[in-house]
Amino acid sequence: MENKEITKEYSNEALTIVWKPKRCIHAGECVKALPQVYTPNEKPWIKTKNATTEEIKAQIAKCPSGALSYYMKNEEHKEVTGFETKIKVKPNGPLLVYGTLKITDKDGNTVTRDKTTAFCRCGSSDNKPFCDGSHNKVNFKG
Repeated sequence: MENKEITKEYSNEALTIVWKPKRCIHAGECVKALPQVYTPNEKPWIKTKNATTEEIKAQIAKCPSGALSYYMKNEEHKEVTGFETKIKVKPNGPLLVYGTLKITDKDGNTVTRDKTTAFCRCGSSDNKPFCDGSHNKVNFKG
């Protein structure tokens, strides 16, 4: 497991969206909720000015993988932590674990994940133990 996580930030006047691509499971919830904001085939793919701050915050709260988060301007940049731990099996997809987790790999490397972590169930992820959306390509059923 690699401790360094790539993040991309997209801002409007009030908030900054933080996207962590390695966490993304490509469920498409962002695109379904706000297609005018999330345009995967364009660069930049996130257009923060195409929705209200409240609409964006509500959509980010529904991100199943935790790949999307945000922080408000003029507030300390911090990620939300301390969620109640819950586990959900996504049909034909990953195992979603909600809460703050410390994950240690076989080599003893530890990474902390907050909010939602998606674990691979199909065995095809290139980012094991985490889901990378490969279940869609291999038509995983489970």
